[in-house]
Amino acid sequence: MIEVRRKDKESFGALLRRFTRRVQTSGLLKEARKTRFYAKPATKIKKRESALRRLSKRRERNRLEKLGKLEEKKKGRRSS
Repeated sequence: MIEVRRKDKESFGALLRRFTRRVQTSGLLKEARKTRFYAKPATKIKKRESALRRLSKRRERNRLEKLGKLEEKKKGRRSS
């Protein structure tokens, strides 16, 4: 935990600047941002199922495009 005590005749702005500098140099904020969106690593079975699902969707999309039942997506930005 970071603690900063106010010096004699120190303005609040100066105290705040000193505190923020100390927080940045400690790396505390960087570590907190790293762990903010932690997701458990997927198991081997889940990874495989996900990959197979993506593969089957891709194959189905390609099949429909070849049959002309699905419009081919244009790559790039939309033009309004």
